[in-house]
Amino acid sequence: YTPFCDSNKDMEGFRFWKQGYWRNHLAGRKYHISALYVVDLVKFRQIAAGDRLRGQYQALSQDPNSLANLDQDLPNNMIHQVPIKSLPQEWLWCATWCAMDELSSAKSIDLCNNPLTKEPKLTAARRLIPEWSGYDDEITQFGKDMAKLKESTVGKSEESESEKSETAAEARKPVKDEF
Repeated sequence: YTPFCDSNKDMEGFRFWKQGYWRNHLAGRKYHISALYVVDLVKFRQIAAGDRLRGQYQALSQDPNSLANLDQDLPNNMIHQVPIKSLPQEWLWCATWCAMDELSSAKSIDLCNNPLTKEPKLTAARRLIPEWSGYDDEITQFGKDMAKLKESTVGKSEESESEKSETAAEARKPVKDEF
């Protein structure tokens, strides 16, 4: 997992992992985000990590007031039983928690929610990723083209069914005996 960035100073008051339960539980360790992780399957199996995580998930999921972000809270909650080795920070950049000057070295970008600005993720994508608008436009056009194709195919298919019905009806008409 990659740890949450600490470099965007505007977000300091929103770093929940630096206070209360998480501060005490992590005891100086970093809080990791679940958007990207690498697993050593041999080690994972040796320590029965899957069974441990499943058991803890089952226990926590019974309580609607338990962990708010179960996908990332679960591994952080289990950090004492299933150790987490941090990936380098550049593996996952997020504008909410990371400084803008770190974006150029990012290997991947997480369009995470920003509790301060509440900026929609697609708006953030267009702002942060120059090629996003082109890709988005291309996909939108592809969707429109597919809808047109479906519409024209359905129309032809209905015509074909109609023609088949007429032919079948003609075939069922009694033949007039002209002898």
